[in-house]
Amino acid sequence: MPATVTESELEAITADKVVDARGAACPGPLLEAKKGMGTVPVGAVLEIWSSDPVTKSDIGAWSAKVGHAFLGVLVADGYERVLVRRQK
Repeated sequence: MPATVTESELEAITADKVVDARGAACPGPLLEAKKGMGTVPVGAVLEIWSSDPVTKSDIGAWSAKVGHAFLGVLVADGYERVLVRRQK
């Protein structure tokens, strides 16, 4: 699977776990994502909900650094849904 997928492909993904970090400022959503990633098996998808606009770039950079697959971002009502697949 490519590092980034189309919006329709993203919408078709069912996350194995959702982390609701709406209302938390940086670095809160990233810390929640790190904690959440430890609770899902390799190959599972973690979805992070965040109202902080820098979350997507933070999580994208973190995913690349630690070896997870950053799938992309969907815009929801007042927040963003960031999807990452656990790779290791």
